[in-house]
Formats: sequence, C-alpha cells, structure tokens
Amino acid sequence: MKQGSFKAVSLVICLILIAGMAVSDLFGDENTVDYEAIVLDTFDGNSAHEWTIGSKTYQYDFTWKVDASKFATKSDEDQWPKLTYVPSWPMALFGTNREGKDLKSLGIWGKFDRRGYNWVDVYPVSGDSDEPFEIPIPGRISYLDMWVWGANLNYYVEAYFRDYQGVVHNIYLGAIGHTGWKNMRVHIPTNIRQSKRVLPRLAGLTFIKFRIWTTPLERVDNFYVYFDQFKVLTDTFESLFDGDELADEDRVNELWASTSNN
Repeated sequence: MKQGSFKAVSLVICLILIAGMAVSDLFGDENTVDYEAIVLDTFDGNSAHEWTIGSKTYQYDFTWKVDASKFATKSDEDQWPKLTYVPSWPMALFGTNREGKDLKSLGIWGKFDRRGYNWVDVYPVSGDSDEPFEIPIPGRISYLDMWVWGANLNYYVEAYFRDYQGVVHNIYLGAIGHTGWKNMRVHIPTNIRQSKRVLPRLAGLTFIKFRIWTTPLERVDNFYVYFDQFKVLTDTFESLFDGDELADEDRVNELWASTSNN
C-alpha cells in the first residue's frame, strides 16, 4: 500500500473512532444497561397497578376494553366482541394447583359476520371509565412478553406503542395459530427512539393497545383468545450527574409548583 493511501485510511479510522466516542458520550445511557422485567398486568381483574423502579414507585389505575371493526356481529339482544376475566392460566407459568390461587386471565370472545382482515382491539382505559389510557413504559423497553391462548385459528396479534414525538408504531407480536397457551415475545426495534439528545434524555414509550387480526381464509363466526402475564424487559439505567434531579420531570414539577402563587 502506498504511503498516501495508508495515511488516508488511518485518517478515516480515526474519524470513525472519534465519532463513535462522541455518540457514546451523547447517548451513554443507551450503551450501559440495567435490565429489569416488569409485569405491567397479570390480568387478574385488578384495576390498581404498581411497580417500583429503583427509588421511584409508579401507580396507575386502569382496566381493559374491547372494540372491533365494522363487521363485528350485532343483534337486538347482544353484540360482540366481549371481554371478561376467567379463572384459568398457563400451567407452565403457575402450575396446576388451583387451591388458594386467585389467578385469572383476560378472555376475548369475538364474532364477525364475514371473513376478511377483521380486527379486535384490546386497550386499557382509565379506572372504570371508557377513556383510553396509554400505559407509560418505565425505562427503555427492549422486549414485550405475554402468554396467549390460541384455538389453532389463523390469526395474529400486534402491539401498538407511541413514542415521545407522538408517532404510533405497530409491532408484530406473532401468529396465534397454535393450540392452547404459548409464551410470545418480540424485540422492540432499535430504530424506535426512546431517548433524546437534550435533558431529560429518557423518552420512554407508552403502550396503546393490542390488536387481534383475522385473515381472509379463516373462520370468524365464533372464536376465543386469552391473554395472561403482560410483561416487558426494560433498561432502567440512568447516568448520574451533578444536578440530575433537575432533569427529573416529577421533581421539576414539584419545584415549580410553588411559582403558581407568585
């Protein structure tokens, strides 16, 4: 290799290394990880949900509702889809002994008048209201994990998230053409941004809903799907620095609350 070419290659390598160091410094929290598994809902029928990350406790009050596309079956006496909590669960997760256990799973009962790409939405609402509630995901979510009971029908499930810029992302959880309970897991694509350049850097996602899709060649006249143990694997690491409390939204709101009377 000629000396000039060698110098040019060396310069390019140095620039790449410098750029890599700059990116690492800028988004350091994305390169140091502290993964925690957080169960967002056990689907045991409780509306109060709480989880603790480090020294902070998060509390939310929500339940679940269902909605469907236009060909959902309706009559003068009844309409679908329906939702309820049933005293059943994956044996692989909680065992077979029911004595003393108050475990449940979320059941969805659907019917459509015609085949096609019909959908059923399963989404959280605030308390006992019908107002949609988006579940804030603590940290930077890496995986979504959930148990799904299928009846060997050719359907599939998507999960919908909203990023800090308001963009909605639909993520394919998987096909549910299996028999019985199955643990399903999906990796959250890294191109969905969960951090910012400016403070506070953390810009976590919010969970909007699950969507169950039917397919054109599959029967849709009567079907059941069950969910259990909605869990996320999330990176909760945050760099500490002098004055880090001033990048904490809750602390900032507390500090500035007193100015409203001035």
